[in-house]
Amino acid sequence: TFRISKVGTIAGCFVLDGKITRNNKVRVIRDGIVVYTGDLGSLKRFKDDVKEVTHGYECGLNVEKFNDVKVGDHIEAFELTEVKQTLED
Repeated sequence: TFRISKVGTIAGCFVLDGKITRNNKVRVIRDGIVVYTGDLGSLKRFKDDVKEVTHGYECGLNVEKFNDVKVGDHIEAFELTEVKQTLED
């Protein structure tokens, strides 16, 4: 993790599975317990802003309104999709 003034804490991450996209929500998981759920603030690969990072690549990310990311935390990215309810006969 890196602390940058005016930005907050940047977490250096390695994507283990799937992909992280800029509009994802994120969960910070510490010792198997969800400690924060919120929005992804920024997503970078090296010094470039990117829209997505796929599995097998490293990235730096910032979690909005949360600066207590620690080494060993797992960050899980997810997307909320709305499913329309249907009536069945």
